[in-house]
Amino acid sequence: MNTILVVDDEPNYLIVLSELLKEENFEVFTAENGETALEIIKNTDLDLVITDMQMPIMNGMELLKAIKSFNSDLPVIMITAYGEIEKAVAAMQAGAFNYLGKPFKNDELLINIKKAIEHYTLIKENKWLRNEFQTRFGFANMVGKNKKMLQLYSMIEKVAPTPASVLITGESGTGKELVAKAIHFNCPRKKQPFISVNCAALPENLLESELFGHEKGAFTGAVALRKGRFELADTGTLFLDEIGEMAMPLQAKLLRILQEQVFERVGGSKELHVDVRIIAATNKDLKQEVTEGKFREDLFYRLNVLNLHLPPLRERKDDIPLLINHFIKKYAKEFNNPNLDIKPEVVRLLSRQLWKGNVRELENIIERASILCNDNCIELADVQPENEEEIKPPPVEINFDPEKMAMDDVRLPDMLSAIEKKLLKKALEKSENVQTRAAKTLGITKSLLQYKMKKFGLHKKNQKT
Repeated sequence: MNTILVVDDEPNYLIVLSELLKEENFEVFTAENGETALEIIKNTDLDLVITDMQMPIMNGMELLKAIKSFNSDLPVIMITAYGEIEKAVAAMQAGAFNYLGKPFKNDELLINIKKAIEHYTLIKENKWLRNEFQTRFGFANMVGKNKKMLQLYSMIEKVAPTPASVLITGESGTGKELVAKAIHFNCPRKKQPFISVNCAALPENLLESELFGHEKGAFTGAVALRKGRFELADTGTLFLDEIGEMAMPLQAKLLRILQEQVFERVGGSKELHVDVRIIAATNKDLKQEVTEGKFREDLFYRLNVLNLHLPPLRERKDDIPLLINHFIKKYAKEFNNPNLDIKPEVVRLLSRQLWKGNVRELENIIERASILCNDNCIELADVQPENEEEIKPPPVEINFDPEKMAMDDVRLPDMLSAIEKKLLKKALEKSENVQTRAAKTLGITKSLLQYKMKKFGLHKKNQKT
């Protein structure tokens, strides 16, 4: 629903114009002077201001300049009396969308209102799209050639053009929001807003206001009308992340929107209609949540019309080198370091990790290493997974014998780890635990030696640097 502010010092004129606009399904605010109008403008999401030119305290031209200093894009239609054409032209030069001379026909006013709001909507969409496409969404930003990922891409291509609700499942950090954006930017709504809400980030009462908006005075602190995410996403897509955390009362309201496309703002009674595609995501097993009475069964089936599951990173380890390369390029650009590189042994190490935090954890590691590394190259010493236990291989005690290297019951990683550990111990013993000499003997850097000592638990109190 579009919102219009009408400003005029004649009360009867405000009443007549307000009723006309309400009949046309506009939400209308009124003000009898410029100062009151500015308070409304600063505290309300408006789509248009209609103001008289001649008013006491602050005239229409002064109000126009104040509006443009606050929001240069908000359209203003000026109402002028007969003989004020010069002032009307000056108002157009100052940024007014148009002017109408009194008396005017209702149809003339409504046509101008429609054009002004369409113009404002287009400006907002263009700004939003420019900001969004600074980060490339869609398939271009999805990395992976694993069989499961290729199947996911195929599913997105089939799902995206439809208006159906989508439920994206997967562990935290697997990239569920990225999939949601890929769906949106490959569907007919791609030029319309993509609005995201994390249902786990807000308590129930604040989440309700965030989703549905609120009327002025609906609760303590509600000093002005606010449109919710559903209104902001109208004609576009609303992404509800962590939907499994939504409280049952809000689930009922969400179900109503899915069924009827209507809702009321918090503290309001007027039904508002929206056209929004819902994409939801969760790291929970919603079927189990339904069984336990924590999630509405009818809502689950409404959301789960189409289901896309994101595999954890441990099930697509062949994609880790591709992801690392992707993140290296990303942070090389972000940190203005075109020569940023990574050693092959670091890639091999990272490819063996479990990555409980999935892609998000891997990216965090690469970002941190990109900042801390020396000589523009990420080495083993720069990579410290958050859970340091993950970098330690299972304890193995293998007596090294080259003739037994091909035995079926000995895993190659275990054999290599055992060899490496023995060589490190031998070098440290020969160097009398002087790390600099041990590193030189092994042909590696001191920092790499320290990293490997930590990896294999070779730290001793009497070791020297």
